[in-house]
Amino acid sequence: MTRPQGRRSWAWSGGVVLLLLVSLVGLAIGAVALPPSAILDALQGQGDAATISIVRMLRAPRVALAALVGAGLSISGGALQGTLRNPLAEPYLLGVSGGAAVGAVLAMALGIHGPMWLTASAFGGAACATLVVTGLARVVGGSGDTRLLLMAGVVVGAFANAAILVALADAPPDRLRGALWWMMGSAADASWASVGRSGAAVVLFGGLLVWRARELDVLALGSEPAAALGVDVDRAARRIFLLASWLAAATVAAAGLVGFVGLVVPNLARALGARRHRPMMLMSALYGATLLVAADVLARTVRAPAELPLGAVTALIGVPFFLVRLRKVVP
Repeated sequence: MTRPQGRRSWAWSGGVVLLLLVSLVGLAIGAVALPPSAILDALQGQGDAATISIVRMLRAPRVALAALVGAGLSISGGALQGTLRNPLAEPYLLGVSGGAAVGAVLAMALGIHGPMWLTASAFGGAACATLVVTGLARVVGGSGDTRLLLMAGVVVGAFANAAILVALADAPPDRLRGALWWMMGSAADASWASVGRSGAAVVLFGGLLVWRARELDVLALGSEPAAALGVDVDRAARRIFLLASWLAAATVAAAGLVGFVGLVVPNLARALGARRHRPMMLMSALYGATLLVAADVLARTVRAPAELPLGAVTALIGVPFFLVRLRKVVP
């Protein structure tokens, strides 16, 4: 086995082990600490009724939702990076997550609380934000320029924050607190219903992006080589952008704004040897799930019994990584 193949094999097996370990920690740690044997019994419906309820109805959905959100954000980030040929592209930095948040918060401000309506509103906001960011960059000087895309993303993100504040200006205090906490990211309200919705979105949109991985490989060569190989560049890029933004929107609807996961994890997957987009996105899903489950454990244990916003924990990891990558990408 060659060295790159050996590294990829180790990365896959190591990622699975890490995910299992952090998931076990997530099930074990909380207001009531549980040993592994009690967790395994509870997952099978055996043992004390209170333990079964804690594990199966509270902690297991939270761990599952964090894993799905991390996987979805990582696949979305990897697809955006491949389409733009830009290692700094990420749903949060490009304003996609902010647009999804605007759609969801507007729905909440209007009194629309149904999960399907909330998700649909987030989808619409993410799609609009994606089109605005790429349109701004194209008008100014080209959507492939890293600096232009980042500036356009910052502008759209700032506008999204302003729109959210306007929408919440007259909101009742209880709704305002809930919306602000949701904007900072949290998996605290996880349920098996939300896990099911998020799982369906990750399987559908993430599966379509993985299926389109060959198209991404060609787009990564550049517009002219891709066109020479028979790819309709504009149509393919638009399709992948929409799929990636809708996947990001599903994560926002499930857990609020969680940034930088889609930036850090795809770059990590490439560093571990996953160069082509299909293995890169699949490996990103594995490590993104691991990262967000671990971040959620930190969020609810560092200042227990209080909880930190999940988005703040991921930002503490992602911002230094972004600055290091920015120095390498932008001369």
